[in-house]
Amino acid sequence: MRKKVTKAIFPVAGMGTRFLPATKSVPKEIMTLVDRPLIQYAIDEARAAGIKEFIFVTSRGKGALEDYFDHAPQLEQELRKKNKTELLETLKNTNMESGAIAYIRQHKALGLGHAVWCARRLIGDEPFAVILPDDVIAADKPCLQQMVEAYAETGGNMVAAMEVEPSRTSSYGVLDVSDDMGQMVKVKGMVEKPKAEDAPSNLAVIGRYILSPTVLQNLNQIKSGSGGEIQLTDAIAKDIELDRNVYGYRFRGQRFDCGSKSGFLQATVAFGLAREELRDDLRSYLQSAMQIDRAAQ
Repeated sequence: MRKKVTKAIFPVAGMGTRFLPATKSVPKEIMTLVDRPLIQYAIDEARAAGIKEFIFVTSRGKGALEDYFDHAPQLEQELRKKNKTELLETLKNTNMESGAIAYIRQHKALGLGHAVWCARRLIGDEPFAVILPDDVIAADKPCLQQMVEAYAETGGNMVAAMEVEPSRTSSYGVLDVSDDMGQMVKVKGMVEKPKAEDAPSNLAVIGRYILSPTVLQNLNQIKSGSGGEIQLTDAIAKDIELDRNVYGYRFRGQRFDCGSKSGFLQATVAFGLAREELRDDLRSYLQSAMQIDRAAQ
């Protein structure tokens, strides 16, 4: 019987330099889309997919991220006193049960593959998910839940994939496809950040993975690759060489790159418009701003 995916790794050790000076004191993962931190979107998606154990690979200066998931008795007491039951209910989603969450330090910035490798002892011989909080996905059914359901049929390794403009392949890991089955593709190779003329396809890997523990074994042997970092795609590609199945999954939903300022702003607008209590005022402001912009042109 195939093991269920109940563990997830969240690589959150990055310094967030693209968002300085804010990230001088605030971890990027705590920055909010409307009123929820990026990390909360990732946690909610993981919970919907059946994840029970949450493993954070952190670094120095991430104390606020750890505190976010702790209980806040004084705050909860004040909200109860003022009968603010709706806010109390909102806080419940930010609390993690004792033993459900673990923090591991990544002492050197050696890439995504190294961050995942740091969690190897907590994964053991089980399949596991990897979620990059920078990639926020708006979907009726959460992306990782879609993947877990597909994984139950296929096993192996699975990466979330989306089509990108050929000119943008140099920003992604790109799939070399042997069999296109529509929602799913069978992968025969992976290339990290290829130039457009060298890319095997325009199907890019984004920040959701379901991986076999053999990938962790591969990471033990991987040397630094593109950018001097240990690339997770290289370890997945090694499984392909060893005739282990790797699939790309075309998820249903809209992905926002919240690791960039532009993507973060786009996500803020999109999630704001999705909120009924904010929609009318935000839409009115955007329409007014567009009219002013056109007049200025």
